[in-house]
Amino acid sequence: MRSYVFPGDIEERISAIGSQPIPYMRTDEFSRINKDSERILLNLIHCKNGRAILYTGSGTGAMSATVENYVSTKKKALVIDGGSFGHRWYEMCRYYGIPVFNYFVPFAQDIDYDDLEKTLSREKPDVFLCQHHETSTGQLFNLEKISAICRRHKISLVVDAISSFLAEELDMDALEIDICIVSSQKGLNIPPGLSVVFLRKNLNGHPWGRKGYYWDFEDNLRNLSRGQTPFSPATTLFLQLHARLEQLEAEGGEVKNIARVHHRAGIFRRLCREYGWEIPAEVPSFAITGFQTKEKTPGKVFRSLIEKHQTFIMPGDRPGFYRVSHMGLQTEEDLRELAARIHEFEAE
Repeated sequence: MRSYVFPGDIEERISAIGSQPIPYMRTDEFSRINKDSERILLNLIHCKNGRAILYTGSGTGAMSATVENYVSTKKKALVIDGGSFGHRWYEMCRYYGIPVFNYFVPFAQDIDYDDLEKTLSREKPDVFLCQHHETSTGQLFNLEKISAICRRHKISLVVDAISSFLAEELDMDALEIDICIVSSQKGLNIPPGLSVVFLRKNLNGHPWGRKGYYWDFEDNLRNLSRGQTPFSPATTLFLQLHARLEQLEAEGGEVKNIARVHHRAGIFRRLCREYGWEIPAEVPSFAITGFQTKEKTPGKVFRSLIEKHQTFIMPGDRPGFYRVSHMGLQTEEDLRELAARIHEFEAE
């Protein structure tokens, strides 16, 4: 089987941890592992003296935790709705009764940053919610511009970096991002089931909203101080996470991984041009390549890859639009073979 979806193919050493006996988690040994994971995570995202809450739950759980505990303490939110994941922020704010303005960005387009600033001046939100990379389209938003606008208007910035973490440069402190969210099955390249909420140091002592029991920041931070979680964690995933983080640290941090992802994206995008596939994103992220095939039968490429080659890519919301992740293990030969097969099936 070959996987070009998240998390991609996982290194055998880390994958093997999932088949080992599961240790008891309420021990000093497990606490030390979790504290070390937090330390490395904070270094990777450049959040000095911040905190990193580890949840057993998907990235959407971490988004919900952020809305329940933080966004709920604000008067009004503005959401960048550039696709299905951006729209999720909007739905959550509506669900919890938080006043919210939905700033719509058309499919695979970049933000009009001048218009955005005018909208912020008019709407006067006190918290700004966005994706760094809108995974549904492949579009990368400019956090430097967004951060500068938020600073000028004294707006708190919250970023979903779930699919950009370890694929794009990201410095929480430099960008003054108050909260950042990631999950295990993207750049961290371990199985799904864990998410992380990063809190910048300026939020120490913030009066959290506490609108949800399981995701409660205060309870999780209190337990984190002893290297534990308030409820039963996905123990094996925590161990896989620590092994992966140790690997990244041994390589010198995030730089080498980002370079690998960029190299793979470059290879596959050259192949897209060779086969005449459009990449709709105005500013494509290196995390994935979203491309429009010339598929004659909707879904043909997706199903044929699975049935004939046990290979997975990600379908999109539009017929013939697919996404290939550049996370995990993949070589230039792998990408060339994948592109050739897609080209073969799109003609059928």
